[in-house]
Amino acid sequence: MIKAVIFDMDGLLLDTEPAWQETEKQFALSKGIELSPESQKQSLGLKSIELFKYWHQIKPWPNPDFKENEKWVNNAMKNYYLNEAVLMNGSLEILEFFRKKKLKMALASSSPMMLIDTFLEKFKLSSYFTVKHSAEFEEYGKPHPGVYINAAAKLGVEPVFCLAIEDSFNGILAAKAARMKTMAVPESPHFNDTGFIIADMKLPSLLDFNEEKFVQLNDK
Repeated sequence: MIKAVIFDMDGLLLDTEPAWQETEKQFALSKGIELSPESQKQSLGLKSIELFKYWHQIKPWPNPDFKENEKWVNNAMKNYYLNEAVLMNGSLEILEFFRKKKLKMALASSSPMMLIDTFLEKFKLSSYFTVKHSAEFEEYGKPHPGVYINAAAKLGVEPVFCLAIEDSFNGILAAKAARMKTMAVPESPHFNDTGFIIADMKLPSLLDFNEEKFVQLNDK
């Protein structure tokens, strides 16, 4: 039985993945590192600081200051959130669906709390969520399950009674490791990626979610 729903943010509720990828790409280029689309896909869900440490091991640059690097990227993304980002199709509809079900809802994102708060304030969505939790407070980001386990703990709901909704494979992997039911809503270029077979359900858009799909997930 589903008692709570935990949402990812970037790429699921908010159309920010292309902006994240471009910002990370520009930062990497400034350090002499060229990122391929495949390498960026593999890193979806990781915290920025984890990315910087990984890139630095591959191609070290002098006097690294990962905290300062993270600050630069996060400020660039905050500007994007405030001035350009839009909600993904179906975001409001699915939030209203679960609100009417009187299910607890949480956000569990690899983005820092500063960006989570920016998102909630700009789009006036705070009232939907009982809990907001960032992987910045975890030792590891997704695909480690910590952010999901602790979001469920804050909700007061056992992970096995939670539904996690994600757009990335790393996110689905994290939620599965936390023993949650999962629904994947991948970006169209990644929709047919074989990794998403581990999800309990996969949809092309949040707009495709309805009562029938909820019953299917609830019965799994």
